[in-house]
Amino acid sequence: MTQNLHQMTNTELKQYISKHRNDEEEFRAALEVLMSRSDPSTKQPYPFDLVDPDSEIKALLMEKLKKAE
Repeated sequence: MTQNLHQMTNTELKQYISKHRNDEEEFRAALEVLMSRSDPSTKQPYPFDLVDPDSEIKALLMEKLKKAE
């Protein structure tokens, strides 16, 4: 790697990922750094992993709507 990915801003990392999309090693390294910065409290569940997607997604949306009020 020619640049220190950990010193890049998220915007710079996204640009780097786009520029190196055909270089699997560089792409994975930059994506790993970017994903490590995500806040676990804001992650949303993948609908197909839910037992009852309809009701669980509705409950999540209702919770968000209540917080927005």
